Amino acid sequence: MVADVSTGDPTRLMCLNCARRTVAPRTAEKYGGLAKYLKFRGAFTSVVKLSFVRVDGVIGDNLPMMAYKNEAWWSNTSGNVHAKGWLEAGWEVQEVNLKEGYVVFRKVRVIPPQTPRAARANKITKPFTPVRVRIPRKKEPSKTKVSRLYARIKNLERQRAALPSYRGSFRSKPRYEKRLFSEKDKT
Repeated sequence: MVADVSTGDPTRLMCLNCARRTVAPRTAEKYGGLAKYLKFRGAFTSVVKLSFVRVDGVIGDNLPMMAYKNEAWWSNTSGNVHAKGWLEAGWEVQEVNLKEGYVVFRKVRVIPPQTPRAARANKITKPFTPVRVRIPRKKEPSKTKVSRLYARIKNLERQRAALPSYRGSFRSKPRYEKRLFSEKDKT
């Protein structure tokens, strides 16, 4: 828990996740999932029809209320943070139907897949050499632990030897056994 970061009030506490969201809200990254999804679908098709619920699932968050009420929210202007997601992926909004709740994206240009930086920087120049494997040694217990364990075992053996042993059991016998033995003793 940290002090409220929006007001600086130390008496109001916020959890760290809430403070992180307040300090650095995820706006540009929020629609990155949609851009990735459209890039992936671009390899198969040039038109994608998505319901608003499906868009919610793809971005991992709810769309703002303006997306459900106003067609201008879906405009293809690069000034909007949400529109940058699909425009940079090479797609544009072709049709929006607020009544039925779906949007149709059309592929405008093909974006070549980028290789990750690590793959570009680490080109293979020499043959593969396997990583050296260390064979784990068995851990032996310390002499102190062994001596304590041995002393404990000896003490238990001494305790068992010191207890007197009695024949039979000390449980009370059931009634039928009592009658059985009492009749034998009488005859």
